[in-house]
Amino acid sequence: MEIVLKEKIKEAVKIVYNSDVTDDLIQIQETRKDFKGDFTLVVFPLLRFSKNTPEKTGETIGNYLMDNFPVVSGFNVIKGFLNLEISDAWWVEFFGIMASEKTHFENCLVLKPETILVEYSSPNTNKPLHLGHIRNNLLGYSLYRILSACGHKVIKTNIVNDRGIHICKSMLAWQKFGNGETPQSSGMKGDHLVGKYYVLFDKEYKLQVERLVSQGMEENEAKNSAPLMTEARDMLLKWEADDNKVVDLWKMMNSWVYSGFDVTYKKLGVDFDKIYYESETYKIGKDIVLSALKDNILYKNDDTSIWADLTAEGLDQKLLLRSDGTAVYMTQDLGTAVNRFNEYHFDKNIYVVGNEQNYHFQVLKAILKKMGYSWSDGLIHFSYGMVELPEGRMKSREGTIVDADDLIKEMQETAKDVSLELGKLSDFSAEEKEDIFRKIGLGALKYYILKVDPRKNMTFNPVESIDFNGNTGPFIQYTYTRIKSVFRKAEQLGIQTGMKDFTGVKAGPKEIDLIKLLRKFSETVSVAAIGYSPAILANYCYELSREYNQFYHDFPILGEDDPALRNFRLLLSKLTSEVIYSGMWLLGIEMPERM
Repeated sequence: MEIVLKEKIKEAVKIVYNSDVTDDLIQIQETRKDFKGDFTLVVFPLLRFSKNTPEKTGETIGNYLMDNFPVVSGFNVIKGFLNLEISDAWWVEFFGIMASEKTHFENCLVLKPETILVEYSSPNTNKPLHLGHIRNNLLGYSLYRILSACGHKVIKTNIVNDRGIHICKSMLAWQKFGNGETPQSSGMKGDHLVGKYYVLFDKEYKLQVERLVSQGMEENEAKNSAPLMTEARDMLLKWEADDNKVVDLWKMMNSWVYSGFDVTYKKLGVDFDKIYYESETYKIGKDIVLSALKDNILYKNDDTSIWADLTAEGLDQKLLLRSDGTAVYMTQDLGTAVNRFNEYHFDKNIYVVGNEQNYHFQVLKAILKKMGYSWSDGLIHFSYGMVELPEGRMKSREGTIVDADDLIKEMQETAKDVSLELGKLSDFSAEEKEDIFRKIGLGALKYYILKVDPRKNMTFNPVESIDFNGNTGPFIQYTYTRIKSVFRKAEQLGIQTGMKDFTGVKAGPKEIDLIKLLRKFSETVSVAAIGYSPAILANYCYELSREYNQFYHDFPILGEDDPALRNFRLLLSKLTSEVIYSGMWLLGIEMPERM
């Protein structure tokens, strides 16, 4: 419609003002919700041709369109803006065309598809996945689906932080206090078992620090001198020197963690095309650093540590190799980035990482640029806010994190309690019920997290998330199953729903509003992709569900006496269910057929 309107407005300017106007001067946008109309023409660029006031120019063009373009059923002028109303007949005709499209993503496709890597999850192998990881994984996975729907080639990647002093802490604690405990002997998931020893290390380490301080040592010196910390640093050096015993211990405990992670990823419904390990990429990073040192891009300090001077870029001095030759996080991130580009030649590499790492990614990009990697312009830090519970922040060292597995189980149990209370699943088998509880519980969790602007901090409230009313996943799922129920009844009554010619159908305002909202789906997906914001799509799914429920309550569907109007409403319901399903699928949320 925007294209047709543009041509008609150019025609109006030609006829009324005897002037040719270029496309860039015809600025059309959707009318704001607080004004009457469907499309708005910005009149100001046309004043050079009309030689008149914005109001008079708008009225003149509006009258011309009313007289010569029947699709325009009315207009109003607010200062320099001409708000045009499109006839109900056109919207009904357009709906028939929209309903015949093979895919709802056809209009999302970009002109120039790109190769995009999306990195998400990025766990440490010293603890299980927690609530913060859930937000990370859900954002990354939905971003992958949204970008893919727009025609980009998207590769899902994960970087596992499987080396470093924090990994050695859990290894050392198990070695000292574990007595040979394994996932099999304890009955614990491997990632939970390793996390247990990470917490135990911190507990014992704090006791050692307290003892040293009580003996007269200053706190900072005590932290550095505590025997456990000294042993952990020694273990890291042995690991980097390929000490067989340390490496074997590392491999064993990491294998426990990976098995645990796989279970959690499967529960969440996320996966990866390629997993990188920092135990491998740090070596590439060290080679890159040493090469850049030879080329005088980096400098060596008196203690032989290697640094990047980024003061000219408005940043700081950044350590890349310690004096003992061990690598830091930045070193391995350099290696990972170069390795990925050599493998995929990406246009963009999107890092889904919390906003506490904003400075880190500024530095990473600046160092790569300094080293001459022009593709570093394609590195994008998708900086998201922290997620907390109503009672406050989580601390993994103190064992106060909200475990991902426990939260998923709790959400499914809550979904079960709420669903059984509603009493609508009596004729379902036990297996069907459990599958519905799983979909509702995960849908509640995923939607509650994804509906929030990813750049904002958020508080996750499990009770609020599973409410069957309001802006929640279960409300949207219930709307979808309500439509499915209509079609099951239609099938029982022998009502056919294939009609798509609705000439002469008189649609009401609620139905027209629903058509207008359905029309916005592909645009919403595109905007979500461009802005890297699944929240835009999530809230669209809620708005569409809310609009449909209002229509459902106000208009009969199967009970409508006019067959043409009944079939129109059925097809309107069908398209709504398809768009809701597609939108929620892009968010990684499953939809039950009944609930």
